[in-house]
Amino acid sequence: MCWRPTRLKRSLELLIDIELLFPTSQFFLPTFFSPLTTRRLLKAAEAIREVVASAILTEIRDPRVRDVTVVGVKVSPDMREATVSVSIMGDETQQNLSLRGLQNAAGFLQSKIAGRIDTRYTPRLQFKINKGVQHSLEVGEILAKIQREKEASQEAPEDSDDEESTPHGSDSVEETDSDLHSSD
Repeated sequence: MCWRPTRLKRSLELLIDIELLFPTSQFFLPTFFSPLTTRRLLKAAEAIREVVASAILTEIRDPRVRDVTVVGVKVSPDMREATVSVSIMGDETQQNLSLRGLQNAAGFLQSKIAGRIDTRYTPRLQFKINKGVQHSLEVGEILAKIQREKEASQEAPEDSDDEESTPHGSDSVEETDSDLHSSD
């Protein structure tokens, strides 16, 4: 009797039917049922990242958009939205200005994506600032400061030891000099 595979097959068919009838519902197929779909999403995200990064570098002439690096892209399961994580060098006002420039150029970037990726829908782009690079720079500065303080604290006791030993050493030298003169 093989009633289990049949029951599993029927339940999978039911899940697929529900997903087809109600695509925006809360019923989603687990990821282990669709490894090709996740691979497809990853490939699409990488292609979107390449297109957006090259377009920002070579084709966008907006003066607000500068010092921008595309860190990654996350695509929604239905391929209708893509969140682009960008790292922007500069202070807070420069970052906000560049982000607004990217949002204004989203339509242009979407047209470039549509030419590269053959899908039913071109993903709508949303931009998000990734603070990872800024945080790593701050951590590096803190570590360098701690290292300088550690080196300074190690050098300070050595200097004080040298100062203490120098007068004693000079006294002993003077004593030997006086001893030499007295014996003459």
